[in-house]
Amino acid sequence: MRKNKEDTALTIERLLELARNQFTNKGYSKVNLEDVVREAGVTRGALYHHFANKQGLFRAVLETVQQEIAERVQSEAAKSDDVWEQLLLGCRGFVCAAIEERNKRIMLIDGPAVFGWEVWRAMDEQNSMRLLKEQLQLIEQQGNMQPLSVEALTHFLSGSLNESALWIAQQSNQTKSLEDTMNVITHVIHCFKC
Repeated sequence: MRKNKEDTALTIERLLELARNQFTNKGYSKVNLEDVVREAGVTRGALYHHFANKQGLFRAVLETVQQEIAERVQSEAAKSDDVWEQLLLGCRGFVCAAIEERNKRIMLIDGPAVFGWEVWRAMDEQNSMRLLKEQLQLIEQQGNMQPLSVEALTHFLSGSLNESALWIAQQSNQTKSLEDTMNVITHVIHCFKC
């Protein structure tokens, strides 16, 4: 029984990785599930056993991307002990991860288009936005922030980061655009300090 669970987990992992590559390279609308199953060396029935349809497979891929980006945010933020620097490092980590080739089309373009803004936002709220809110709550609890609504501030910063990532991804000089964005974010965040 254990071997079957391991085989199933490996099959799912392989399908997700191959599908992610296809969604990254072709975009959601141009991905054909036949290509995914052929490349994975499984039957169409095996794919449908784990994922109801193309949208179900894409949702699992998007959730994986969202989780990886959240892990990156945590990893970057953990590089400092200062709560404000953690916030800035986490913001930078989010933007850098979101604009990576492997993530940007899935996360920023096809994700909202395929599932709609509400579903996409719900996923974001469970991952990166949750971390942003937790960091702002920590700063507020320590008394290091102006008396502002953490909820409103979370949505304000999250929206700014998402829009900035979209903008940076379209720029020819992404390094400069990222630095310009981080300068603006740093300036805005300093306005919230006590």
